Amino acid sequence: MRSSVTATIDLASIDTGNEKRDNHLHAAEYLDVGTYPTMSYRSTGIRKTVDGWTVDGELTLHGVTRQVPLTLKVNVFSSDQRDGQRAGFSATAEINRRDFGIDAGGVALSNKVSISLEIQAVLHK
Repeated sequence: MRSSVTATIDLASIDTGNEKRDNHLHAAEYLDVGTYPTMSYRSTGIRKTVDGWTVDGELTLHGVTRQVPLTLKVNVFSSDQRDGQRAGFSATAEINRRDFGIDAGGVALSNKVSISLEIQAVLHK
């Protein structure tokens, strides 16, 4: 059986620690949270690489869907009687914001955006 992993992020939850910057990011010229309130990822496969693992998948941001591979690092495997088996992962990717139709910012804002995720998965018995 082949399954996929999906994740949805509420873009209004972005918190950089600077309210003015957060409001600017949420505005129509950047993320346009009013029109595109979420970004989502759906995995399409996983493959072994020389350096570890890569999760292939589709990222939807600003109404645009693109293939974005995630570099996966396995941090820990454990098990306990209460929760079952656990695994902890780190995943990273880099995208070009212009590939997703986010053109504001000019030279003051980098086109490259780093994505970093910390993931914990639990397999219940």
